[in-house]
Amino acid sequence: MASDGARKQFWKRSNSKLPGSLPKSTAKMPTTPVKAKRVSTFQEFESNTSDAWDAGEDDDELLAMAAESLNSEVVMETANRVLRNHSQRQGRPTLQEGPELQQKPRPEAEPPSPPSGDLRLVKSVSESHSHTSCPAEELRKLSWSGIPKPVRPMTWKLLSGYLPANVDRRPATLQRKQKEYFAFIEHYYDSRNDEVHQDTYRQIHIDIPRMSPEALILQPKVTEIFERILFIWAIRHPASGYVQGINDLVTPFFVVFICEYIEAEEVDTVDVSGVPAEVLRNIEADTYWCMSKLLDGIQDNYTFAQPGIQMKVKMLEELVSRIDEQVHRHLDQHEVRYLQFAFRWMNNLLMREVPLRCTIRLWDTYQSEPEGFSHFHLYVCAAFLVRWRKEILEEKDFQELLLFLQNLPTAHWGDEDISLLLAEAYRLKFAFADAPNHYKK
Repeated sequence: MASDGARKQFWKRSNSKLPGSLPKSTAKMPTTPVKAKRVSTFQEFESNTSDAWDAGEDDDELLAMAAESLNSEVVMETANRVLRNHSQRQGRPTLQEGPELQQKPRPEAEPPSPPSGDLRLVKSVSESHSHTSCPAEELRKLSWSGIPKPVRPMTWKLLSGYLPANVDRRPATLQRKQKEYFAFIEHYYDSRNDEVHQDTYRQIHIDIPRMSPEALILQPKVTEIFERILFIWAIRHPASGYVQGINDLVTPFFVVFICEYIEAEEVDTVDVSGVPAEVLRNIEADTYWCMSKLLDGIQDNYTFAQPGIQMKVKMLEELVSRIDEQVHRHLDQHEVRYLQFAFRWMNNLLMREVPLRCTIRLWDTYQSEPEGFSHFHLYVCAAFLVRWRKEILEEKDFQELLLFLQNLPTAHWGDEDISLLLAEAYRLKFAFADAPNHYKK
């Protein structure tokens, strides 16, 4: 943890964002001190913050409100207690500050209650169809805790910036963007067999069948759609072109948008055979544009030598050395390098580490966080690594340790696991994001 002096300096100029807060341009911390309105009991504070930390409570306020009424020392102390209380209620491993992370076998838990924002988010998105604009700030705030499946397609399009907030402009925007995408197809796609583009198309063609879930990817219609999306994106972004890893980022958007038209118990087994061709065309265009919006924010990850990923892996290493020196030292003593496992975490945004259903839940929050896919993802990766500290510290062999980190046991993870991961990541971000010596010892 940071020293007392560094912590005090952090609180003096902290402007770290809270779940659902406004973008930097419109929401800044005041430059002059504001007299804090104190909350008298822990129970009152927990009630105010449960939306930010807890999936399953019915409170209406987010941490943003509590932060305005409490001094920051109390916020950090209480945030840790909220996380521990939540873990104990769910029979989960106890999340503690520092390296003392206890791992205990957990009993079968009852299915979690819907996030408290669910009904309000459904109402907000539904009402946006009958009003001239959708309240973007409220939408982000409610989306942080997870988006209900019925409104997820529309909400993702709004949060990504693909669709305008103004309802009246949406049909024209959709029509224009879909027409624009298929103009790209008509203009560029036939060139995939030209010598200058052959290597790009060949690599895409090889990579797609290796993607998961196989039940979705190996459907011929899906393969063709993914090939078109990836080839057009590569042609229109010559600074990076196609890089392995970009292909994985198509899947969550496509699955979320297709599930608006079909009933699927599991997202891994979506069958598109019964979806009309015109609907598939529109979904293809929407997927392309939303993926492009995501990649606009992390394109340094995929330019020559992938400097964005190299930098983020180094930042992860330095962050972990501060939050859990014992884990960091153990990896170093066994000569396990962060690039050997975390490169993929950054390149594929943890998509190869957790099931697709968990990726979709994770992206609900990423899209509601400022710089979610770049900045906040770093803290998620740190929380993800420390989540396995017991297993890491027990492993004394380089090969077995690396094998474990490259094949983490998350196959049965669900929304609750992701909610706890996000809560811990947010705690780390809140504690470290603006610390002056954040990445320096």
